[in-house]
Amino acid sequence: MSGTSGMGDTSGTSGAGGTSGAVRGMRALPVGDDALLVEVASGEQAQALHTELLRRRAEGTLAVREIVPAARTVLLDGLADPARLASELAASELPPAPPPSQEVIELTVRYDGPDVADIAALWGVSEEAVGRIHAATEFRVAFCGFAPGFGYLTGLPARYEVPRRATPRTSVPAGAVALAGPYTGVYPRSSPGGWQLIGTTGAVLWDHTRVPAALLSPGTRVRFVPVGGP
Repeated sequence: MSGTSGMGDTSGTSGAGGTSGAVRGMRALPVGDDALLVEVASGEQAQALHTELLRRRAEGTLAVREIVPAARTVLLDGLADPARLASELAASELPPAPPPSQEVIELTVRYDGPDVADIAALWGVSEEAVGRIHAATEFRVAFCGFAPGFGYLTGLPARYEVPRRATPRTSVPAGAVALAGPYTGVYPRSSPGGWQLIGTTGAVLWDHTRVPAALLSPGTRVRFVPVGGP
């Protein structure tokens, strides 16, 4: 990233959604000799920063091996001069959050998970309403992690946030549709897990023979389409 170009014109005005302008509360922390972990104040800022860094890498003004977003951080790995980039970021602005992807990935789902009754009680609705509420929501992949192909999907209103299970399961099947905190996720493979299971899908989230291998990537819009009964 050029030392003169920064992330934008620091004299500009804030853009829509409050993600443009000076990045308040941002910290760039060194990780080893050639990486930075950039902390920001919100998931929206993390998405905007991730998009901007990808754009700069594509145009050749940022040399970095990996750019990995998370809930409120972006990790940059493989930097030649992390300290210089950290100084740039401290004085930079973020552009507005990127517009949603035009494509919507539809995942068919049966709301037959073993935790539907618990979720219904937490939400104060019937068990049937859990699926209706979830399927009526358009989600967006905020970031990926945990396992290859696992996306953290946001979109449910804050009143539907739920805790993780007090006792994690030793095995969650591939295709399980699950909730934890503000996120929805789909387990791409069988693994231990502590999320609340509300359904199952036959979608293949990760296929190493496919390009790209991951069905979901940051920014992807997702809808769950109920099929049949529970």
